[in-house]
Order: sequence, then C-alpha cells, then structure tokens
Amino acid sequence: MATIAELAGVSKPTVSKVLNGRSGVALETRRRVEALLREHGYRRPDKTPASATLEVVFYGLESHLAIQIMRGVEQVARRHELAVGFIEANGRTAPGRSWAEQLLARHPVGVIAAFSRFTPEQHAQLAASGIPLVALDPTGEPMHTIPSVGATNWSGGIAATRHLLELGHRRIGVVSGPPDYVAARARLEGCRAAMEIAGLRLDERLVRSGRFFFERGRDFGLELLRLPHPPTALVCGNDLQALGVYTAAWQLGLRIPQDLSVIGFDDIDNTRWCSPPLTTVRQPLTEMGTAAAEMVLALAAGETLLQPRVELSTTLVVRESTAPPAGA
Repeated sequence: MATIAELAGVSKPTVSKVLNGRSGVALETRRRVEALLREHGYRRPDKTPASATLEVVFYGLESHLAIQIMRGVEQVARRHELAVGFIEANGRTAPGRSWAEQLLARHPVGVIAAFSRFTPEQHAQLAASGIPLVALDPTGEPMHTIPSVGATNWSGGIAATRHLLELGHRRIGVVSGPPDYVAARARLEGCRAAMEIAGLRLDERLVRSGRFFFERGRDFGLELLRLPHPPTALVCGNDLQALGVYTAAWQLGLRIPQDLSVIGFDDIDNTRWCSPPLTTVRQPLTEMGTAAAEMVLALAAGETLLQPRVELSTTLVVRESTAPPAGA
C-alpha cells in the first residue's frame, strides 16, 4: 500500500479509502489510485472482516427475473447464515461513485452480478479488496477471469424452433433481444440453426431485434403481422416480448394459436396466467442463482473452481399458444 501511495503521490490513508469505497477522495485521485492498483496487481494482504452478506448486482431490476434469482441465492445464503442484499447498477449512485465502490464500502462476503454490464476495472476494484465476483448470465462476453453462470440459450432456441417445425410451420419469424446481449444472440442463432438443419433458411425479413420489453414485442409484432406475407409463428427472445405479441395479435383481430403460434423464453409466472397459456423455454433462474451463490462462497473460502463457466439446461414447456398453421 505504501508503494501505491508513493506512486500516486497520495497518503496511505487515501489508498485505504479507495480500497474501502469511502468518500473524501477526489474523482481524478481515485481513478489514479485505481489504475495503479490494477497495473501492479495489488491484492489486499490483510484479512479485513467481511460483513455477513451476499450482494447481488442487477443492471436492470426486472422483478419477474430478479425474484427467482434472489430465491436461489437466498437458499444458499440461509444455509451459511448470511443475509442477501442487492443493488441496481444503473440506479442512482453518489456522484463519482460506481456500484463497485458502494460494494467496497459494505465489504460483503461475495458479489453476484446478474445481467450486469460490469467492466474489467470494476472487477479489479473488487479483486484488490479481496471480494470475489461471479457473473450470472452476463449481458456482454464473459471475461475468462470472471467465473460465470448461464443457461443453454442456443439449445433453447433450437428446441423452440424445432417444435414449430414439427407442427408444420415454415414461415417462422423471430422477435429477438438486443444484438449486443450474448443470450439474445445465442437464442437467435439457435433458431437459425434449427431452420438450417431442417433444410430451410430463416427469412431475415421476419427478424426484429430490440430490448427485452413488452412494448418491443407489441411493436415488432404489429410490424411483422402487417406484412403482405406475415409469419405463421413467432419465436420471442423472452416472455415479455411474447406477451407484447399477444397484444399485437389481439389488436389485429388474430387468434392465438389458430392464426398465429407464439413461443416465449424464461417461463415467468405470467406465462401460465395469460390466455392461452404460453408455450415457452424455461430458463432455470432459481437454480442459476443457487449455482452462482455456491460458486462465490467457494471463492470466498479460497477454493479453486473446477468449472469457471457453468451452463444449466433450458427446457421447452409446451402449453396452448402453439398449434399447426391454419390450413395444414
């Protein structure tokens, strides 16, 4: 710490404040110290007592996903007599302070970043203070140095499309998630692969990509269903988009599944309550939360992970929103 302080031209207490995420350090000074910590691979030698807490960072706090993830994390935390906290990375923070710095101040046992756009710099901040990090379904490419948990999104896309092909659909459209999301790309490529395996090509004119929002599904659904030759089935990037497609079909006087088959992804509770109940690909969110919590606690205990990347299986759940195309 004395070396870092000398190189940065600051005092040791200032370096300590940066390591602990405390205020009272100018933004430029904080950045200079953080850069030197990364450059020299600093790791805190002392065993600063961690609070009895696991922290979960969400980039977007979507309750339909967050609750299931938190349920899995809490099951593991309870066995270890730990509390569970959360923070929204794109929420309001103190000026000049990132979510990583807020976590440094709380010094949890470990951090799980769910659907989060964390940076190598933020990861280095946590590592320097001895706080392990595990990524749960990271939105960007998972960095090889950061353990991560995900789902078999590509296989899920294949299963959804194959189901429609077996029903007799050939004009299949896709409402996909953001192209910069790894999971969204994998689901779309799974759809494309299933079509190619069947000797068909996915018509790119029937593909739309956008945020995992209900409104995107509704708007894209209206665009696609108003085409001169609309799709007879739509595979959606998540269940919210699929529910948006339901609204688009209703506005256009189309019946599901008689006029249009729809498949979602995630299997949130709402999929069983809508009419008709939605066929979807189940993403094991609770189990993913459990796996991430177990991994981060193993790291906190000084263990080496045998598998730094874990992918849990998705499952096609067939309900009443899919049927053979009209006239088949």
